[in-house]
Amino acid sequence: MAIRRAVGAALVVLLAGAAGCSGSTGGSNGGSSGGRGGTAPAAAPNVATPGQATGPAGLAQLPGQAFYVSDRTNAARQVVALRGQGRPAEADTLLRIAAQPSSQWLGEQGAKEIAEQVSRRAAEADRTAVFVAYNIPHRDCGLYSAGGAADAASYRAWISGVAEALGDRKAWVVLEPDAVAHTLDTCGIKGDLAAERYGLLAFAVQELKKRPQVRVYLDAGNPGWAQDPAELSTALRKSGIAAADGFAVNVANFYDTDRNAAYGGRLSTALDGKHFVIDTSRNGNGPLGGDAWCNPPGRALGERPTADTGRPGVDAYLWIKNPGESDGECGRGEPRAGEFWLPYALGLAQAAR
Repeated sequence: MAIRRAVGAALVVLLAGAAGCSGSTGGSNGGSSGGRGGTAPAAAPNVATPGQATGPAGLAQLPGQAFYVSDRTNAARQVVALRGQGRPAEADTLLRIAAQPSSQWLGEQGAKEIAEQVSRRAAEADRTAVFVAYNIPHRDCGLYSAGGAADAASYRAWISGVAEALGDRKAWVVLEPDAVAHTLDTCGIKGDLAAERYGLLAFAVQELKKRPQVRVYLDAGNPGWAQDPAELSTALRKSGIAAADGFAVNVANFYDTDRNAAYGGRLSTALDGKHFVIDTSRNGNGPLGGDAWCNPPGRALGERPTADTGRPGVDAYLWIKNPGESDGECGRGEPRAGEFWLPYALGLAQAAR
């Protein structure tokens, strides 16, 4: 089952911040169904010690964290708003999201400027920024997150600009969620369109890997998006996986970490041992079941982002999907894809173990 996700609504806030003095917030994405459960941070505020950089939400880069905690995400800004409204209990609950490293999604608007700003702030904090490049032509098969670059030339220019913006700073980039898997399902990206897409992804890997401290992970679907490992590995090879650092699984999805590790392990074997990362942002309660990928109720935060997974071949658990940002309207009139949805965010945090 394909995953839907979005960047647009969140980037409107991001660009508004970039235009002023406060900088950027998080972009976003969507989801599907999942599995078991995971751990989540306590609700206590993330208090800084002397010398630690903090922002308006009082967020700190804690010892042992490899990845950047931004004080400009939608969740962090909402924490500030809740405190200003005299709602400290909800603010503390939301800190379970805001105080953790999240991913910066890059779409059509302002990607180069955003990548430069976020990676620079991360470098100043001696942390690694995590980005999601999400601008492939014919994105999301025309669904909630439809869009992307107008054509191949536009995409090449876009990804080259992102790579240039990252410079010599540390960054991990998850490359184009759904793009490879959609060439193998009923999306319609076949023949010449699929060949073009593979070429664009390989170009993107090549451009990003010119940067000495950038790691690149090609999206490789999820355990419920049934793919033949041999077929998927062939598509990933065409997409430049050999030059990438690995692949990503469960992006914006809900499958439990054990199941993702098994799925990724099988794919890794088919790819000569390539490593991978797992999106654990919302897999704490696993999937709702069936085809419930769009804002399913009762889900929970999963394992906190870390590069210390204890699993061979699993380079990191990441919150690639920013928890609390909507998967789309879902036919129920819910917020548009990428918009922050406070009740849903609080539900994810409250349900976390």
